Amino acid sequence: MADLIKVKINGKEYQVEKGITILEACRRVGIKVPTLCYLKDINAIGACRVCVCEVVGARSLVAACVYPIEKEGTEIYTNSKRVLDSRRTTVELLLSNHNNSCNSCVKSGKCELQQLSQELGCNEHHYDGLKQSFEEDVTPYLVRDNSKCVLCRRCVAACRSLQHVSVIGANERGFNTAIGSAYELSLNDVPCVACGQCITVCPTGALRERDNIDDVLAALNDKTKHVVIATAPAVRVAIGEEFGYPIGTNVEGKMVSALKMLGFDKVFDVNFTADVTIMEEGTELLGRVKNGGKLPMITSCSPGWINYIEQYYPELLDHLSTTKSPQGIYGALVKSYYAEKNGIDPKDIVCVSVMPCVAKKTEIRREHINAYKEGKDVDIVLTTRELARLIKRAGIDLPCLGEDKFDNLMGESSTAGFMFGVTGGVMEAALRTVKEAVDGKPLEKLDFTAVRGTKGIKQAKVELGGKPAKVLIAHGIENAHTVMEQLKAGKLNDVVFIEIMCCPGGCVTGGGQPIQPAEVLNNIDVKAVRAKAIYAADKKATLRKSHENSEVKKLYAEYLGEPNSHKAHDLLHTHYINRKK
Repeated sequence: MADLIKVKINGKEYQVEKGITILEACRRVGIKVPTLCYLKDINAIGACRVCVCEVVGARSLVAACVYPIEKEGTEIYTNSKRVLDSRRTTVELLLSNHNNSCNSCVKSGKCELQQLSQELGCNEHHYDGLKQSFEEDVTPYLVRDNSKCVLCRRCVAACRSLQHVSVIGANERGFNTAIGSAYELSLNDVPCVACGQCITVCPTGALRERDNIDDVLAALNDKTKHVVIATAPAVRVAIGEEFGYPIGTNVEGKMVSALKMLGFDKVFDVNFTADVTIMEEGTELLGRVKNGGKLPMITSCSPGWINYIEQYYPELLDHLSTTKSPQGIYGALVKSYYAEKNGIDPKDIVCVSVMPCVAKKTEIRREHINAYKEGKDVDIVLTTRELARLIKRAGIDLPCLGEDKFDNLMGESSTAGFMFGVTGGVMEAALRTVKEAVDGKPLEKLDFTAVRGTKGIKQAKVELGGKPAKVLIAHGIENAHTVMEQLKAGKLNDVVFIEIMCCPGGCVTGGGQPIQPAEVLNNIDVKAVRAKAIYAADKKATLRKSHENSEVKKLYAEYLGEPNSHKAHDLLHTHYINRKK
């Protein structure tokens, strides 16, 4: 147990653990100290000076996020006039070089700089003067606007520490400092994996997803088009946060109601195509085991992960499953199976998906993933945040809606498909189907708890046909890098199957999900809370295995024949490209 020491904070005595920072000590006793650059576990640099506090005897104000409390009797003031004046000056100086176009900014109302300015009573024109001029860096998945950047370096830390790619950093010095890529290259020209984790940690509107709302509205208003939409598993346990619901609330029924009110011709569930993914991927795995194929086989449903391996480890591409992601399978089936069933020309269909991920915007641009030869399988991708803005723009009050259900043909899904939204979920869904297929009997227990949890890299042993098999799960590219190095070194030869998700925690905290401020991220494990909603839904469901989905059975019986058939390969499988830069 850590040593406890007595300290005074704002004149009141407390006992705190020796060595913890002022910021953490204040949080534990219920005192809020504002921060801007600090982000727990990845960015403690004391750079922004918003969290400064007064320590009696110290030469100057100290940064609470990095100042450890070591001495018995330390006296700290977090709200003295000197402290509040310093914070106000700091924020006003930031505003002096900030593009204060708040009314049109996507982060307005949720911007941490805006909130600080209001709390501290700042005058944004106090230090009016020369402002830096920047051109936006526009990619298919995100936009960087450095005129709104406060140089907190959270995005740099996320890119380096969480995702291991480090394609952004601080360029130049002093007043000319700006966040960007080496040699001022666009993100289009560096090996960015499009994960969007930089967006989720940005406190302002300096980083945002590439917006495709107007494209969807144009399609909905084109009477010659048949517009369908499908939502990914993780969307329904996060979108409620944009409408005031607690973190991790499952609003599936209300979300479907809102989508139908928007005027989509059909509203489908990507959980259905996640079930199809399991049928294809599970069969592929069994085939590799039986026929001496390349092992371990690695999942392919996370596009940020695919971007990473293609650019950083192309020599290991033959380990990847060739099965498309659930989004890819959704698009392929809509413009083949669904189109034929309903007598619709695929060229008249606009296929929209809602994803927790900005990398999905890059996935639909991959020519080799599209089975529909005259164009893209999926035409438009919206993030969870974009869908929330679309619903609000249409004047739909989501909390007031009743609950509706997904449309048939591609609407029924098992909660195995739902579990694609969380790290370990693809593995668990696959094991439920693969183990039954190999053992030839129903599972006695459906919960594979060894593959659950938020640990970065997990290994588990399962029995398949009476023989032990080792599987591995990793999430976040930092952990994926570790696994790839182990694979290259021949240390994973006894592993049969690996699940890798690009984003920490999996899709529940994807780059397109609702953004929580640092105050929440520093104190709540958002990925665990959202994941809890997925496991709760799975626990009470009656259909929990992909291969028992009646609509999936019908798909194979009437259209595909069997998993991994020639037709299934044409529609539902893909290949990968060496894109090393």
